[in-house]
Amino acid sequence: MQDLFAAPASGPARRIHVGIGGWTYAPWRGGMFYPAGLVQRRELEYASRELTAIEINGTYYGAQKPATYAKWRDETPPGFLFTAKAPKRIMASRRLAGTGAQIEDFVGGIGELGDRLGALSWQFERGQAPTPDELAAFLMLLPAQVDGRRLRHALELREPALFTPDLLALLRQRNVALVFAGSDEHPAFADVTADFTYARVMQSRADLEHGYPEAELDAWAARARAWAAGGDPAELPHVGPPRPGTAPREAFVFFIASAKERNPAAARALIARLS
Repeated sequence: MQDLFAAPASGPARRIHVGIGGWTYAPWRGGMFYPAGLVQRRELEYASRELTAIEINGTYYGAQKPATYAKWRDETPPGFLFTAKAPKRIMASRRLAGTGAQIEDFVGGIGELGDRLGALSWQFERGQAPTPDELAAFLMLLPAQVDGRRLRHALELREPALFTPDLLALLRQRNVALVFAGSDEHPAFADVTADFTYARVMQSRADLEHGYPEAELDAWAARARAWAAGGDPAELPHVGPPRPGTAPREAFVFFIASAKERNPAAARALIARLS
């Protein structure tokens, strides 16, 4: 595809991936994020050259055809990464251990993203409280690779009682990242449980140009750098004691929900701080 959009002058540290949830949102058009007059079919192409990652939220409501994932792959530049939320039909199952075939079907299709696939996010909603045995059996079903490429998994929980030391031990055993929900509405714990981290920041304000005060964006830049360097920011809430690692890791930071119209500006501002 002919590249009609300029890439950012300089991107964030290679191991830090910063973005938003989805790319089709009407308020982003007309100059808020997308240039006035940009045709909708080119929005992904534009967004993937302004940001370094996008979390695909639509997969929660229904998987796409493999050809669609391949198209998205081809519209984005090398180094750009997608993450994707697993389908609700899997996550809402009353028998998690029996979802193996559905997981394989989802992973088999989204594998068409190839080297653009950064991680899969498995989100349980508030009120969903699988037992430790149910959760362990479910995590055993998550494949370690797809089409010969490593596949990373992140787990998001919204039931406060699930956040225990035993949960951390299970996730570390399976090398599954615990999603940090930067939110006032959901439990938010930043324990590092894998060789990558995954943060979803959900506190943007409509009355601020970048969605967040400058000091908060500075703080997120420092946290992202710490995660990527192998650190574990102690100022964030933890279930257990912070556990800095010994090796660099990849870090995903997404600006999600809240004043959604401001999230692209927040992501751009963080990328600028990391450049």
